[in-house]
Amino acid sequence: TPDLTTLGKIIGGGLPIGAFGGRAEIMRHLAPAGPVYQAGTLSGNPVAVAAGLATLERVEPPRFHQYIASHTRALAEGLQHAAAATGVNLQVNQACGMIGIFFSDQGPVRSFVDAKRSDTAAYAKFFHAMLKRGVYLAPSAFETMFVSAAHDQTTLKATLKAAESSLQEIQEPG
Repeated sequence: TPDLTTLGKIIGGGLPIGAFGGRAEIMRHLAPAGPVYQAGTLSGNPVAVAAGLATLERVEPPRFHQYIASHTRALAEGLQHAAAATGVNLQVNQACGMIGIFFSDQGPVRSFVDAKRSDTAAYAKFFHAMLKRGVYLAPSAFETMFVSAAHDQTTLKATLKAAESSLQEIQEPG
């Protein structure tokens, strides 16, 4: 049981917000019961709270996470297939709606040490090639990507098409 729990932007549906809570003997130190005053620019921000509630409504339906996981798995498998077809050494990690890609011939990436052995220059080339095709990835080779409910089959197919073209492009000399 934690003394304190802190929550970040996920509770605001991605908007800036934070929250904390804890055991009564700790929370009694906060005003108005105690001497510690806590406030902030975004404290009680009704827009962020509304966004958080709307997000909870979207993720509540049965099988929502299975839907996200299946779309993410399809993206991961598609990226692996495109990499194999273009001769690129690409490691793809996927868990539920998260996906990470590493340009590496060192086998599966399971640790930070493994990730640091990946070819970050190849990732940078891939990032720019994808951006040129209208797909914005995280600019860092170490950043996780997230698949959301907004990523439908059409979006995934377009992403995989852009990935295959981008992988071909980064294989070309010069």
